[in-house]
Amino acid sequence: MTDQDILVHGDLGHDVLAHCGQAENKSRVHTLHDKTVQLVRDRMPEEYILRGLAEFFKVFGDPTRIKILHALTTSEMCVSDIAALLKMKQPAVSHQLRILKQSKLVKYKKDGKMVYYSLDDDHIKQIFDKALVHIIER
Repeated sequence: MTDQDILVHGDLGHDVLAHCGQAENKSRVHTLHDKTVQLVRDRMPEEYILRGLAEFFKVFGDPTRIKILHALTTSEMCVSDIAALLKMKQPAVSHQLRILKQSKLVKYKKDGKMVYYSLDDDHIKQIFDKALVHIIER
């Protein structure tokens, strides 16, 4: 093994020898399971889809937004009620709701002067519930 060789942990727990050439700016990794790598590569979504997925999950990275989403899994709510629930000022809640709306996680409807927020669709509730179960079961 040279200074430029590294060990990469491969499929099924086998170590794979990889060579990192200085002339090239890429690593060459020799796989032990070419068919597995090709199968996964063929099923990998396109880059723009993966970026969208990463952006989608970034929105879940804020505790205030998580609290809002959790509240909306139970009932649609107006900004004032969400602010009271979270003991926050209305503008701060409105800001978080705007981010959730832009990410298509929540929607709103107007009833006269009142605006009510709810989860955009049942997929959002399913994602939220699955993640919550995962965390609780740890």
